[in-house]
Amino acid sequence: MRRAIMGCKLWVIGVLALFSSCSHDIVYSHFTPIPSDKWALDSVVRFDYSIADAEASYRMIVNVRHSERYPYQNMWLFVNNGQRKDTIEFYLADDRGQWLGDKHHGFVDMPVLLEEEFHFPDTGAYYLEIQHGMRDSLLRGVTDVGLEIIRNGEK
Repeated sequence: MRRAIMGCKLWVIGVLALFSSCSHDIVYSHFTPIPSDKWALDSVVRFDYSIADAEASYRMIVNVRHSERYPYQNMWLFVNNGQRKDTIEFYLADDRGQWLGDKHHGFVDMPVLLEEEFHFPDTGAYYLEIQHGMRDSLLRGVTDVGLEIIRNGEK
């Protein structure tokens, strides 16, 4: 039960983050397709982007798009930005097996809030690498991994 509540909270936070971003500026948004919907354990998805305003704070959202063939309720990701490495877990389904996220045409988009108010130390080029942390050598059902960076508005 606690897992379902936590998963629902993460989903709600992610969705609210997306919808509350309407008055904010999308600085970067890109999806990388996963070949044959099978994400290899040693495959790293890399996003290269640049930041022009180091004074602003940014919301960073990882988006995972998966099919209904994804075999698990949760997912672990290893995230590396060159300065810091993190491990994150999030839920894609509740305890009854109902998918969380935005469902359409047999696919589910799951936004995961990585940072709510991130401050880049300087302008320039940056990157973010994402690798799945599941035990499967080929993680089936993941179709795309995305990154969205949104400049927060004035508070």
